[in-house]
Amino acid sequence: MLENTYNMKINEYLPLRDIVFQTLRNAIITGELQPGERLMETQLAEKLGVSRTPIREAIRKLELEGLVVMVPRKGAQVAQFTEKDIQDVLEVRAALEALAAKLACKRMDDRSFLKLQLAIAEYSYAAKSKDLETMIEKDVEFHDIICNATQNDKLIQLFNNLKEQVNRYRITYLKNVEESETVEAEHLAILDALKNKKEEVASNLASKHIHTQCDSITGLVKNQNQ
Repeated sequence: MLENTYNMKINEYLPLRDIVFQTLRNAIITGELQPGERLMETQLAEKLGVSRTPIREAIRKLELEGLVVMVPRKGAQVAQFTEKDIQDVLEVRAALEALAAKLACKRMDDRSFLKLQLAIAEYSYAAKSKDLETMIEKDVEFHDIICNATQNDKLIQLFNNLKEQVNRYRITYLKNVEESETVEAEHLAILDALKNKKEEVASNLASKHIHTQCDSITGLVKNQNQ
């Protein structure tokens, strides 16, 4: 399951334990390691060419992030998607996005607007090419630009703390071609509200944008569990 993770853009000067952690986390977030899949220390160590110690350390850190769970008599497993988990994470994310959009209306500069326009254009091009990796990158970039424009360090910190959990759901959402068109349209509407400094409109659109994702992803989970 991990063969493709060797292509990750990792700083080669990082400590081995950090490289192993980032590699396993990326494999979970991108779906290379599937929800419910067992994480066998010996097998993972062989595939990554390392000892079991950095694997064990990485699994502990992933458990703290909520990406791995320890199951009695079975050991470590990739955390399953549950409707409640999705709703809990995305409800918080929607509130943060709404606040970020409202604050960004007051504080966003011309350079940030240009960055948003470019991110939307590059997302659109990637969607047409079905380049999922770039779509994810540009979707993340769009939301990061707005968040950073708030100049509120605490908001930015909370936003970043949720990022890895949100990314798991983002990838599930963006794999659907129809959803990618919805994302682009909603991004354009948010950009328009920000440009016109319509605080309440931008806030409501940003919140609705995340709730749309939440509804779509919970629907996919329901279908998979039937």
